[in-house]
Amino acid sequence: MQSKPIALTILDIISVIVLGVATYLALVFAPTEAVMGQVQRVFYFHVGTAWVGLLGFVLAAISGIAYLVTKDMKWDRFEVAAVEVSTMFFFITIVLGSIWARPAWNTWWTWDPRLTTAAVTELIYVAYFMLRAGIEDPEKRARFGAVYTLLGGLSAPITFMVIRLFRTIHPVVIGNQSAEAQGGFSMTPDMRTAFFFALFAFTVIFIDLLWHRIRLGGLQEKVEQLKLNVSM
Repeated sequence: MQSKPIALTILDIISVIVLGVATYLALVFAPTEAVMGQVQRVFYFHVGTAWVGLLGFVLAAISGIAYLVTKDMKWDRFEVAAVEVSTMFFFITIVLGSIWARPAWNTWWTWDPRLTTAAVTELIYVAYFMLRAGIEDPEKRARFGAVYTLLGGLSAPITFMVIRLFRTIHPVVIGNQSAEAQGGFSMTPDMRTAFFFALFAFTVIFIDLLWHRIRLGGLQEKVEQLKLNVSM
């Protein structure tokens, strides 16, 4: 087994630190929003996890293209890692959004365009793992995954843009405010500090988890190859 890189160990430590700082900024440093109150504080982590979730889905699509061009299995490992980490973060996004929605919209869930596209995106990538698990041949599995993530990656920009294109109750805090938005708010300078640091923190954490998952994928491939050699 390969030893853990020193750079990854350092990144682990940095990830813990920035998560702690982001938590402090969100829960203590940032002022309480005048209308929504304390529940607005989930906004910082809600947007942070959504950012890295959608980022990972786009990266998975790009790595899928790279695999189709090069046939190099390292791109399949990257793709699987990006989808797995992003699916986890995007699930957290949906949960935090529901917590925010309850006092803002008086419901945990509504089939608003943004929420609907987010739920569909999550289900697309949950299905990705279920379908991959049914393919035994590594090359066929990698080829399927590459095509799937390339098509599934279209859901990421759609989910991001839907509140800017359609009438929706989901607020647009960054960019033009939606006339239909409920629960929207303007950010003070301290709120912006907490917001942008949360984006930075979750980006660092995403890279850290992605690196770990890629290394795990390499070990899984070696185990799979050993099993194939034994069965021959």
